[in-house]
Amino acid sequence: AESNRPPFSMVIPPPNVTGSLHLGHALNNTLQDILARWKRMSGYNVLWLPGTDHAGIATQNVVERQLAREGEDRLGLGRQLFIAHVEAWKEKSGGIILKQLRRLGASCDWARERFTMDPGLSRAVREVFVRLYKEGLIYRDLRLINLCPHCRTALSDIEVEHEEVEGTLYYIRYPLAENSDQSLTVATTRPETMLGDTAVAVHPKDPRFNHLIDKKVRLPLTNQTIPIIGDPILVDREFGTGGVKITPGHDFNDEKSGKRHKLKVIDLADPRNARVYQSDLEGYGVDSDLSKKLNGVLLSDAREIVVRELRKNGFIGDEKKHTHSLGKCYRCKSVIEPLRSVQWFVKVDDPNKSLAQPAIDAVRQGKIRLIPSSWEANYFGWMENIEDWCISRQIWWGHQIPVWYCRDCDEGVLISSSDVGASGEGAAFPEPTEETVYIRVDARPIVGEKSCPKCGGADLVEDPDVLDTWFSSALWPFSTLGWPENLQADEAHRTEAMALLQQFYPTSTLVSGFDILFFWVARMVMMGLHFMKDVPFKDVYIHALVRDAKGEKMSKSKGNVINPLEIMEQFGTDALRFTLASMASPGRDIRLSEDRIEGYRNFCNKLWNAARFIRMNVPLKGESLDPFSKPGEKTMSGRWIVSRLHRTIAQVNHALEAYRFDEAAQSLYQFTWHSFCDWYLELVKVDLQEETHRAQASQTLLETFDAILRLLHPLMPFITEEIWQHLEGEQTSLSSAAFPQYDPKRVDSEAEAIVNGLVIETVMSVRNHRGEMNIPPSEKQALLIKTSDAITEARFETYLPY
Repeated sequence: AESNRPPFSMVIPPPNVTGSLHLGHALNNTLQDILARWKRMSGYNVLWLPGTDHAGIATQNVVERQLAREGEDRLGLGRQLFIAHVEAWKEKSGGIILKQLRRLGASCDWARERFTMDPGLSRAVREVFVRLYKEGLIYRDLRLINLCPHCRTALSDIEVEHEEVEGTLYYIRYPLAENSDQSLTVATTRPETMLGDTAVAVHPKDPRFNHLIDKKVRLPLTNQTIPIIGDPILVDREFGTGGVKITPGHDFNDEKSGKRHKLKVIDLADPRNARVYQSDLEGYGVDSDLSKKLNGVLLSDAREIVVRELRKNGFIGDEKKHTHSLGKCYRCKSVIEPLRSVQWFVKVDDPNKSLAQPAIDAVRQGKIRLIPSSWEANYFGWMENIEDWCISRQIWWGHQIPVWYCRDCDEGVLISSSDVGASGEGAAFPEPTEETVYIRVDARPIVGEKSCPKCGGADLVEDPDVLDTWFSSALWPFSTLGWPENLQADEAHRTEAMALLQQFYPTSTLVSGFDILFFWVARMVMMGLHFMKDVPFKDVYIHALVRDAKGEKMSKSKGNVINPLEIMEQFGTDALRFTLASMASPGRDIRLSEDRIEGYRNFCNKLWNAARFIRMNVPLKGESLDPFSKPGEKTMSGRWIVSRLHRTIAQVNHALEAYRFDEAAQSLYQFTWHSFCDWYLELVKVDLQEETHRAQASQTLLETFDAILRLLHPLMPFITEEIWQHLEGEQTSLSSAAFPQYDPKRVDSEAEAIVNGLVIETVMSVRNHRGEMNIPPSEKQALLIKTSDAITEARFETYLPY
């Protein structure tokens, strides 16, 4: 709403609609909630916008597994019916995580909840796609992509997780074409792709092999010959044999080498499912018996068959164990296959209109702060070497690409399988069905128009692919605030959207895990700068992972997963929240243990017991005004606790400004448990017994405890609200009360010197002596105090009751 208060805004990193609360969500949303409550209580007009992500691949996988249990599959249902199943599942089960976030205490603006496939956000996606296409920043191309054979879709480079595995290095002999008694040996971990080799490379400065450059070798298991080329970029003379096979259709480095040397590209497998087909192999000169054995086999499973044939024909010289990096799908963990396919891409580093460079400059110039700043090196390293972003996905759930093709002219759509294949040149695809559309590689896209610009035809078919989930998520900071409604002709919608955008964009802070710094954060920066001409947020606080007590990553297979819902049930939500905040040190993973959470549950109990003491010993507001009628001067213990309180207020506000949630939590813990509960509640008992001090002591006790509740509320909203309602007896919420502000005039160095240096030090000294001499706490002993001067003796006399 419109307000004269300064704005503070955040958009929630939208959890997957398939999701259930885990500790990563709990940490991320606890930290956001602390900021939102703190800013709200500090007088800001706070917008914390919630929502969920449609999570294309993850959601489709969930529903497909559900259908499989019922004996159905999406291909049998067809696209429209399958999407109806997904939407029904979303309506029934998709909101679970938002209910769990409410239970965590997330004080979002729930009336503004958004979903990445809401009509408004879908409109934003279409608008962005069309604009980027017309600017030449979105294009369609036949290129090598990462295919997940299980999800059956392309993935962008950063959606591939690389894992070190132990495999086998196969040494394969390639006979020279002019003399089969001589051969060039190459070492490879992927012998199955050798059937698609189009060259063998050596280093041009390697005296062992450079005399072979421009000669040819026979490709084993085929009737083909391929050239030997010199490539100093691809070949590492110190690794393997000095010879490298080049398979441009199945390796990204080989693809670059193939382009440098203008090599032919061979596609061994169907780009939709990574299976090998006999007709393709025979066309490439592979022996017909071997082709039959490989027909319909996953390319990864073809290795065993190919290795067996190579051994049988004497082409393998050696086999060694070898550790290497293996790409896996970030969703299902299946091994990725690099395959050529026609996909849509965002050009991110165009020399004329770069999306990446302004995003680099925004961080370098301080328009966006990454906190901790140590993440800047990672950000720059990735952004300065960024590859074009593959945005098309071969699934059905998501934003269908807003591109059409004409059926009426020769530049249009092709729905006959006889003319299109893995390379667009005749692979044996199954016959198309009502739900299958094959589009020619050179088909002309129709974007932002209602009829074919060439022939005027209106018989158009939409591109079957959907956009990468991260494409719509990249627009989240402004699409959720009313863009592009602010561009509409409808004045009412335009005015409302403009007001929201002007007030809350750019957002103030983004709280995110480091694992989506490139998936999401960098892409939001690029899109925000390009379409809103401003950064999407000013601060990005990057938190670490939550690990188990031993520092190991939590996983179901290890059996070390801590369920936050169970923890909340066992120890209370406030204890979990306070634990997470107290351990959120920048750049350091959180090692979570139940013992630590139990310790902060005890802290909750301490706070509750303090409230009970006050309730039993001090008249509250509305019960009796007599104690407050003549408050008088503060006692020394009162001056001391107020001074300590204001030092704590300064520490907490400063820590939260700096996103040091851990320091804020520790300051509050130390003050509340030790200064207030351990010492002041004991000292104030003396003051409450004195008629002349009772009124002032009661007021100071209440005011200090009231400030503690306000300070703790952003971190521990439930128990503080409950106590507040009992002590205040009002209908207002603590969440709308003012956050304590530091007053340097309330700092009392004299009181701190007397209470810390005289009272507390003396009591601690006596306790230590009793402990050393094994005197039971119940046994009374005479105490002799000798002072060095009259002033100190007078102080002892004055404060002896303490």
